[in-house]
Amino acid sequence: MENTEEKIREEAKERVAFKKHLKVYVAVNILTWAMWCLTSFKDGRTHGYWPIYSTLGWGFGVLMHYIGVYNKNESAVEREIEKIKKERDIS
Repeated sequence: MENTEEKIREEAKERVAFKKHLKVYVAVNILTWAMWCLTSFKDGRTHGYWPIYSTLGWGFGVLMHYIGVYNKNESAVEREIEKIKKERDIS
């Protein structure tokens, strides 16, 4: 029972960490794009869409974090454990 509670606690910590990461990502990107808007159009022309690089780059990191936290395939892990157990029993 304790092992299950530990797993749940660890998963909860991972989810909280992801949500914090996502909130920081959104806040920083809003500020970055706002800064770009305020500085790029004052002379009537844009100087490239430079915030897109941080948005896409960091966005990929957020996506990977999400996949790591929410798309765990426990059944695949369990199958692999059973496979290893069978291999060691045969050898």
